[in-house]
Amino acid sequence: SGNDNSEALPESIPSAPGTLPHFMEEPDDAYIIKSNPIVLRCKAMPAMQIFFKCNGEWVHQNEHVSEESMDETTGLKVREVFINVTRQQVEDFHGPEDYWCQCVAWSHLGTSKSRKASVRIAYLRKNFEQDPQGKEVPIEGMIVLHCRPPEGVPAAEVEWLKNEEPIDSNLDENIDTRADHNLIIRQARLSDSGNYTCMAANIVAKRRSMSATVVVYVNGGWSSWTEWSNCNARCGRGWQKRSRTCTNPAPLNGGAFCEGMSVQKITCTSLCPVDGNWEVWSEWSVCSPECEHLRVRECIAPPPRNGGKFCEGLSQESENCTEGLCIQDKKPLHEIKSQNIETASDIALYSGLGAAVIAVAVLVVGVTLYRRSQSEYGVDVIDSSALTGGFQTFNFKTVRQGNSLLLNPSMQPDLTVSRTYSGPICLQDPMDKELMTESSLFNPLSDIKVKVQSSFMVSLGVTERAEYHGKAHSGTFPHGNNRAFGTIQARNKATYIQNLSSISTRSELKTTAIFGHLGGRLVVPNTGVSLLIPHGAIPEESSWEIYLAIAQKESSLQPEGVDVLLGPEVTCGPSELSVSSPFALTIPHCADVNLEHWNIHLKKRSQQGKWEEVMSVEEETTSCYCLLDPYACHILLNSFGTYALIGEPISDCAVRQLKVAVFGCLSCNSLDYNLRVYCMDNTPCAFQEVVLDERLQGGQLLEEPKLLPFQGNTFSLQISVLDIPPFLWRIKPFTACQEVPFSRVWCYSQKPLHCAFSLERYSPATTQLSCKICVRQVKGHEQILQIQTSILENERETITFFAHEDGSFPAQTGPKAFKIPYSIRQRICATFDTPNAKGKDWQMLAQKNSINRNLSYFATQSSPSAVILDLWEARHQHDGDLDSLACALEEIGRTHSKISDITETEMEEPDFSYSRQNGL
Repeated sequence: SGNDNSEALPESIPSAPGTLPHFMEEPDDAYIIKSNPIVLRCKAMPAMQIFFKCNGEWVHQNEHVSEESMDETTGLKVREVFINVTRQQVEDFHGPEDYWCQCVAWSHLGTSKSRKASVRIAYLRKNFEQDPQGKEVPIEGMIVLHCRPPEGVPAAEVEWLKNEEPIDSNLDENIDTRADHNLIIRQARLSDSGNYTCMAANIVAKRRSMSATVVVYVNGGWSSWTEWSNCNARCGRGWQKRSRTCTNPAPLNGGAFCEGMSVQKITCTSLCPVDGNWEVWSEWSVCSPECEHLRVRECIAPPPRNGGKFCEGLSQESENCTEGLCIQDKKPLHEIKSQNIETASDIALYSGLGAAVIAVAVLVVGVTLYRRSQSEYGVDVIDSSALTGGFQTFNFKTVRQGNSLLLNPSMQPDLTVSRTYSGPICLQDPMDKELMTESSLFNPLSDIKVKVQSSFMVSLGVTERAEYHGKAHSGTFPHGNNRAFGTIQARNKATYIQNLSSISTRSELKTTAIFGHLGGRLVVPNTGVSLLIPHGAIPEESSWEIYLAIAQKESSLQPEGVDVLLGPEVTCGPSELSVSSPFALTIPHCADVNLEHWNIHLKKRSQQGKWEEVMSVEEETTSCYCLLDPYACHILLNSFGTYALIGEPISDCAVRQLKVAVFGCLSCNSLDYNLRVYCMDNTPCAFQEVVLDERLQGGQLLEEPKLLPFQGNTFSLQISVLDIPPFLWRIKPFTACQEVPFSRVWCYSQKPLHCAFSLERYSPATTQLSCKICVRQVKGHEQILQIQTSILENERETITFFAHEDGSFPAQTGPKAFKIPYSIRQRICATFDTPNAKGKDWQMLAQKNSINRNLSYFATQSSPSAVILDLWEARHQHDGDLDSLACALEEIGRTHSKISDITETEMEEPDFSYSRQNGL
């Protein structure tokens, strides 16, 4: 093809000279689909020649297809030209703009150019730039689903599907799909719940986005209160209630249940009914002409009141008033016919004789029965209560095959239970609707003496608190910082019974051992409390009996205001022992560690019994050091004594971690089943105390405990039993939900908080119980425990209490009590205690072990690295993660030895000697 100047014009001109070409059809923009070429066409009149120019260059004449015709109206020549554009041509073009073509038409007067038509390769990528995301919205809320279709040429059109059906926004004014491919539902309706899909399509392909599930939920609302019920007490003080239901509306699609109580109760007083009573009879009236006189009485002593009964009997009496001398029909009695007199006399005589015979017979029978009853009664009973009207002390013995107080109900030994009761005995109706408390259920009287003779040879004295002394075993008690619980597994019953014997004296948990210059580790089993005595802390050629104890009784430390006790009160000693390097004391705590919400203090009890503050956790001091981990506080100290952690909440967002556990047992009434829900500090020792109490009471852990963050926002705690199977179980009236005030949960000290629920089964054949225990803080967090258990002892699966058991080694002495071998430890200290040009290397060691504050404390120590390693030993007493320590050392670049490659010979189990007190 040539250029514009070389193009020859035709010799003859159209019949209408002076007319420039006019385009009747210009080339349109086109898209190449896959490998199919497109056709561009151009039509003009009058035109002698038409050629295409693409991307500034003429298209070869051979590639044109031309057609000529004559316009019948004007007689002008019409020319139409076609060219093909292939995918290869477009792909080979690399210019600043899209591939384009235009046609140029010639006439006698000159040329005309058409519009530029772009040619692009059509495509649609597979992946959406933004898929719609599922969401949950309240009813009448706005729903906005975003969709950004895949990149494509031409741009894809978007269509929305709901449950695979197209959405037509023209038919529903509540839906708008015009805003930048987004789907907007202005006011959500229940019918708007469903799966929504974004469809993108152009001339090449169609693409589907991921489906987004939209759930429109309804939060529950309370109905109106019912009228107050009648006072339940017919006489005296009682209660009346009113209720409401969460049905206005009922929660749907996961909407929140109504907050607050469904039942309200208030006290009421009913006037007691007073039964009427007769006054004394009046004097007899004057004798009437009918030979009778009368007397009367009234029911006014007292009169019946408040629905009391009216007096029984007659209000007046009449009788003959002349003793036979009365005149009948105006005649004296002696004038009556003698025949009538004789007849009356005979009747009276016979009647008197009959009455006498009957009286004698009754008297004889009565005397005989009385003598016989006296002889039989006097053989076994010597009791004057019938005469005195009082209650006397008496003894009785019963032989039973089973007892709810036994530690192993399944063994059924031959037991003889002897009880001595003092004072009056009252038998209550078992259907009494008053909920039995824990004390009344398991401690019937304060002075009961129960002796159980069995293979255990256990002696229980039920006094103020029950105690059980037994030899220690490696039982399943809590330990340390671990919060993980194992899965439900059936255990050998004998093993489980053996674990029940691991019970200590209730006032104190204590472990002792002899330590010397080599140091060691002391642990109160399964409580998270431990003591680390470093190597060299005790002078050479001397040894001390060191003890570690936890106070189980009420703590002598009473926090002020909103301050709370975050862990156990721990005592280590002896107090006269002086150590040359700090020892590490580990105390578990229940705070959700966030120093923006808590101010945590360490306090120590003086010899005078007063509590004094040692330091704040965040305080910079050289006297001691506190390292706060999520579940424990590791404290470096130089003096023994009694210590405790106190938390001062700085804001309402301060969280106290509670552990929620559910225990259950059959009550004395075989149809009743008792559930006890405990909310205790999330520390192992708090859980251990609950386990000890429940084992004494025959309780079984029904579900793995869960954690509940309890906020210091002054809102109360609600505990409720839900989804009790109907027709199989029922809960005692008005006990399905219990509310505990905030102060009782937040400020309680050592004693665990618990609520009791009493369930009753309709039939003894019901052996399975399934329900939900919901524990929630109002305007706070919630935990639901799913209970699925058998109420029969021999069918119930046992829940594993704890993932770790550290009761087997409460004391370890010597170098092998430490995770890091002594030779490796010496090399580390020698390396990192040496200063270099870049500063103290022990600071880098501290930083790699997440010790970033109060470094001045370590600087005052003779060997900062040794103290840092002691702190590492205290933090890793259970995992002993030597790999992480080796990696930290290698990162510093001062050692490349792999600590964890130490031979098994160096790390074998150590020998240890220790003494355990109070069963631990």
